[in-house]
Amino acid sequence: MQKSSILSKLENTLTNDAGRQRKVAPVKLELLITVVPRAKGNFFMDLIQSFDVNLQVSLAGKGTANGELLHLLGLDGNEKAVILSVVREDQLDELSYILEQKFRTIKNGKGVAAAIPFTSMIGTLLFGFLSNNRAVKETPGGVGVSVNKNGSTGGFDK
Repeated sequence: MQKSSILSKLENTLTNDAGRQRKVAPVKLELLITVVPRAKGNFFMDLIQSFDVNLQVSLAGKGTANGELLHLLGLDGNEKAVILSVVREDQLDELSYILEQKFRTIKNGKGVAAAIPFTSMIGTLLFGFLSNNRAVKETPGGVGVSVNKNGSTGGFDK
């Protein structure tokens, strides 16, 4: 299937109760990478989870900076938790703001976060799970439409 064909399917239309057509834009996903002190890892995982994140992985990390550099930068130790989370793009701005606030206000809670957009996804069910959609409906053309718990919709390709 050609790329332009896939893109055109992503702009599929739905018919609402009144019989009118409306365009459905796909919900985009991003991989959020958060690095925090290991002792605060569970706190930040719970915080990120509150933004309807269905998939998170926490990895143990260890920095390579010496004690003098850590003190100069105002960092505590080099034992870190690296949290990988799949986040909906529409939740990312608010989540980034909250993380920034927590990095500044929590004692020994300094961290860094960055997001990398997904450029493709295989499978409607996988996409539905990662984007925290409650219902997945596949159409005959292979393009699915999801309806999340808030009632908004998103289109995606198999």
